[in-house]
Amino acid sequence: MSKAFIAAVLQDSLNCTGVAAGKAANDLIDAIVATLHEEGGFTLPSFGTFTVHKTKARKALNPRTGESVKVKAGKTVRFKASPNLKKAV
Repeated sequence: MSKAFIAAVLQDSLNCTGVAAGKAANDLIDAIVATLHEEGGFTLPSFGTFTVHKTKARKALNPRTGESVKVKAGKTVRFKASPNLKKAV
């Protein structure tokens, strides 16, 4: 799924222009990202839950050289599908 696909679905659903649908898609994605950043999670009922998890600093191997490299601590987003989504798929 891409931002263009979301914009096309919004355009068909709302009978609006492509520019307006593209702006709506951008605003939707920006709102989701802002909510994840501020609250650490985002839930869409009947779809699933996005949560932010911290990752620890660790050592990894460079696959080309086999050399050990350090990976910094960071954050990642995880998704857990709702039971309704699991049944639909």
